[in-house]
Amino acid sequence: MKIVRCLLAPGKEKPVLHRHPWIFSGAVDQIEEGYAAGDLVRVLSSKEEFLGIGYLNPGSQIVVRMLAFEDVAINEDFFDQKIAQAAALRKEFLPPATNAYRLIHSEGDFLPGLIVDVYGDFLVAQFLTAGIEVWKEAIVRSLRKHFPSCGIFEKSDSDLRKWEGLERSVGVLAGGEPPATLEILENGILFGVDIRGGQKTGFFLDQRESRAAVRDLSAGKRVLNCFAYTGGFSIYAAKGGAKEVVSVESSEPAVQLGRMNCQKNQVDDKLSVWAQQDVFDYLRAAKREFDLIILDPPAFCKNKQQVQQAARGYKDINLQALKRIAPGGLLFTFSCSSYISPELFQKILFGAAADAGRDVRIIRKTSHAFDHPINIYHPEGEYLKGLLCEVS
Repeated sequence: MKIVRCLLAPGKEKPVLHRHPWIFSGAVDQIEEGYAAGDLVRVLSSKEEFLGIGYLNPGSQIVVRMLAFEDVAINEDFFDQKIAQAAALRKEFLPPATNAYRLIHSEGDFLPGLIVDVYGDFLVAQFLTAGIEVWKEAIVRSLRKHFPSCGIFEKSDSDLRKWEGLERSVGVLAGGEPPATLEILENGILFGVDIRGGQKTGFFLDQRESRAAVRDLSAGKRVLNCFAYTGGFSIYAAKGGAKEVVSVESSEPAVQLGRMNCQKNQVDDKLSVWAQQDVFDYLRAAKREFDLIILDPPAFCKNKQQVQQAARGYKDINLQALKRIAPGGLLFTFSCSSYISPELFQKILFGAAADAGRDVRIIRKTSHAFDHPINIYHPEGEYLKGLLCEVS
């Protein structure tokens, strides 16, 4: 494969020397002629000192995504080794009675642009950038080598592909068609997952540890699960001995699958109530109190320009929830936007608490599950923030 040269502008090499995996357009001085999106690139300082190897997309704001900071061969063996290392990490830390997890977490596993989730006997892959698209066949061969009994389904339908100049790509890469609903096991709890029509790759695997925390917190409590999706937090709360679980979700297919998941786990209909409704509307209209409220909304902020608007949305939803919590109750609130920093998220909650006139104490901070590792040189990879708060 052709490897082109990329020369950085003077003074722009510091992030690369610190092993940050992204090079933005403003840092590039010149690129060797004859390149194409997805080509491998040798990154050089303005003095032509070697800095690393990545892949190129001049049409993207992130012009180069780094693969290595040593002068190594980027070939099929390179990707196979990274996949093997990722699989070994998951094998070491995966909890018992669990067969669903993230196998490849993009920059967190040193493979920018690649997401692979395991759902029992199926792998769901997302090839999100032009550079990783070039290596799709090699990556599929490696996945089949390490997971020979699994089918592989591609769900590359993110907006990121459009920004990379790629068409959406959805379909079978290996094996047969997945069923309409896959059944997975997480900490001994059964869930049906729709990998074709569901959000992301079908299930929010990054919240596994927070769901387990809810199970430990729910005994005897009246629980409200907002943005419930297919009932992950709801079923954990029920299994933890909740007195009542109310799940609010606007999507009809998600509600249907959530009710099915309750049945799979023998959650009593008298215990579990589903409301297909907008969460903001539900909270504003609610007249009752809960002992534990879970707020796990979709990303309100998908770029820097939306931060201010998103902050208002996060404040409003937390304010409404704080008004509905019984004295001594708990709020477990999340943001999954990388553009909302942990510091900003805490300030937003401070504003909501002040407006609600409630005393609030943070008793736990949470992040991704272990299978969504954060590259220490790539702080942007820490997108999920959780605050467990006691409300007086």
